[in-house]
Amino acid sequence: MSITLPPRFDITRPEIERVVATFYEAVRNHPGLGPVFAVHVEDWPAHEAKVADFWANSILHERVYDGSPMAAHVKARNVQPGMFSTWLALFDAVVARELRPEQAAAWSALAHRIGRSLRAGVVDRSTHADGVPRLR
Repeated sequence: MSITLPPRFDITRPEIERVVATFYEAVRNHPGLGPVFAVHVEDWPAHEAKVADFWANSILHERVYDGSPMAAHVKARNVQPGMFSTWLALFDAVVARELRPEQAAAWSALAHRIGRSLRAGVVDRSTHADGVPRLR
Protein backbone atom coordinates (compact mmCIF):
# COMPACT_ATOMS: atom_id res chain seq x y z
CA MET A 1 0.00 0.00 0.00
CA SER A 2 1.42 3.35 -1.07
CA ILE A 3 0.99 6.40 1.14
CA THR A 4 0.65 9.74 -0.62
CA LEU A 5 1.85 12.68 1.41
CA PRO A 6 0.05 16.01 1.06
CA PRO A 7 2.01 18.93 -0.37
CA ARG A 8 4.05 20.94 2.15
CA PHE A 9 1.99 23.97 1.11
CA ASP A 10 -0.56 24.93 -1.53
CA ILE A 11 1.23 25.27 -4.86
CA THR A 12 0.93 23.68 -8.28
CA ARG A 13 3.55 22.17 -10.54
CA PRO A 14 3.05 24.97 -13.14
CA GLU A 15 3.65 27.57 -10.40
CA ILE A 16 6.86 25.79 -9.39
CA GLU A 17 8.02 25.72 -13.01
CA ARG A 18 7.21 29.43 -13.45
CA VAL A 19 9.17 30.39 -10.33
CA VAL A 20 12.15 28.26 -11.36
CA ALA A 21 12.22 29.79 -14.87
CA THR A 22 11.88 33.33 -13.50
CA PHE A 23 14.55 32.69 -10.88
CA TYR A 24 17.10 31.35 -13.35
CA GLU A 25 16.44 34.26 -15.69
CA ALA A 26 17.38 36.51 -12.76
CA VAL A 27 20.43 34.32 -12.00
CA ARG A 28 21.69 34.60 -15.59
CA ASN A 29 21.47 38.40 -15.31
CA HIS A 30 23.05 38.62 -11.85
CA PRO A 31 26.63 39.97 -11.91
CA GLY A 32 27.82 37.63 -9.15
CA LEU A 33 25.80 34.47 -9.72
CA GLY A 34 25.50 34.53 -13.51
CA PRO A 35 29.18 33.75 -14.20
CA VAL A 36 29.22 30.94 -11.59
CA PHE A 37 26.28 29.18 -13.21
CA ALA A 38 27.47 29.89 -16.76
CA VAL A 39 30.55 27.73 -16.15
CA HIS A 40 28.36 24.69 -15.42
CA VAL A 41 25.02 25.07 -17.18
CA GLU A 42 25.07 24.53 -20.93
CA ASP A 43 21.41 23.60 -21.36
CA TRP A 44 19.26 26.00 -19.33
CA PRO A 45 15.90 24.33 -20.13
CA ALA A 46 17.28 20.96 -18.96
CA HIS A 47 18.75 22.53 -15.82
CA GLU A 48 15.48 24.31 -15.02
CA ALA A 49 13.50 21.10 -15.58
CA LYS A 50 15.80 19.22 -13.18
CA VAL A 51 15.50 21.95 -10.54
CA ALA A 52 11.71 22.05 -10.98
CA ASP A 53 11.73 18.27 -10.42
CA PHE A 54 13.78 18.80 -7.24
CA TRP A 55 11.26 21.33 -5.91
CA ALA A 56 8.27 19.21 -6.98
CA ASN A 57 9.84 16.34 -5.05
CA SER A 58 10.52 18.53 -2.01
CA ILE A 59 7.18 20.35 -1.94
CA LEU A 60 4.63 18.13 -3.70
CA HIS A 61 6.29 14.81 -2.81
CA GLU A 62 6.42 13.83 -6.47
CA ARG A 63 8.97 11.12 -7.08
CA VAL A 64 10.51 12.73 -10.14
CA TYR A 65 13.91 14.02 -9.00
CA ASP A 66 17.04 11.93 -9.25
CA GLY A 67 20.20 13.64 -8.11
CA SER A 68 22.21 15.06 -5.23
CA PRO A 69 22.23 18.83 -4.80
CA MET A 70 25.06 18.54 -2.24
CA ALA A 71 27.27 16.56 -4.63
CA ALA A 72 26.56 19.01 -7.47
CA HIS A 73 27.52 22.05 -5.36
CA VAL A 74 30.69 20.42 -4.01
CA LYS A 75 31.69 19.16 -7.47
CA ALA A 76 31.24 22.63 -8.97
CA ARG A 77 34.32 23.83 -7.06
CA ASN A 78 33.47 27.48 -7.71
CA VAL A 79 30.57 27.66 -5.24
CA GLN A 80 31.68 29.66 -2.23
CA PRO A 81 29.85 29.78 1.13
CA GLY A 82 29.01 33.50 0.80
CA MET A 83 27.11 32.89 -2.45
CA PHE A 84 24.25 31.16 -0.65
CA SER A 85 23.00 34.36 0.98
CA THR A 86 23.00 36.09 -2.43
CA TRP A 87 21.19 33.12 -4.01
CA LEU A 88 18.59 33.08 -1.23
CA ALA A 89 17.99 36.84 -1.38
CA LEU A 90 17.40 36.61 -5.13
CA PHE A 91 15.15 33.58 -4.64
CA ASP A 92 13.16 35.39 -1.94
CA ALA A 93 12.65 38.37 -4.26
CA VAL A 94 11.38 36.10 -7.05
CA VAL A 95 8.94 34.11 -4.89
CA ALA A 96 7.65 37.35 -3.35
CA ARG A 97 6.88 38.71 -6.84
CA GLU A 98 5.53 35.48 -8.36
CA LEU A 99 3.48 33.89 -5.57
CA ARG A 100 0.85 34.65 -2.96
CA PRO A 101 2.40 35.76 0.36
CA GLU A 102 1.69 32.47 2.16
CA GLN A 103 3.23 30.46 -0.70
CA ALA A 104 6.27 32.74 -0.84
CA ALA A 105 6.80 32.49 2.92
CA ALA A 106 6.52 28.70 2.96
CA TRP A 107 8.82 28.16 -0.04
CA SER A 108 11.32 30.72 1.29
CA ALA A 109 11.49 28.91 4.65
CA LEU A 110 12.12 25.59 2.89
CA ALA A 111 14.77 27.13 0.60
CA HIS A 112 16.55 28.69 3.58
CA ARG A 113 16.59 25.36 5.43
CA ILE A 114 18.02 23.57 2.38
CA GLY A 115 20.44 26.46 1.81
CA ARG A 116 21.80 26.15 5.36
CA SER A 117 22.44 22.47 4.76
CA LEU A 118 24.16 23.07 1.42
CA ARG A 119 26.25 25.93 2.84
CA ALA A 120 27.32 23.71 5.75
CA GLY A 121 28.33 20.95 3.34
CA VAL A 122 30.37 23.32 1.22
CA VAL A 123 31.99 25.01 4.24
CA ASP A 124 32.77 21.70 5.97
CA ARG A 125 34.47 20.43 2.84
CA SER A 126 36.43 23.63 2.27
CA THR A 127 37.83 24.13 5.79
CA HIS A 128 39.86 22.15 8.27
CA ALA A 129 38.38 21.33 11.68
CA ASP A 130 39.92 24.52 13.13
CA GLY A 131 38.25 26.69 10.47
CA VAL A 132 41.37 27.32 8.39
CA PRO A 133 40.54 27.17 4.65
CA ARG A 134 41.75 24.14 2.71
CA LEU A 135 43.93 25.27 -0.17
CA ARG A 136 43.47 21.96 -2.03
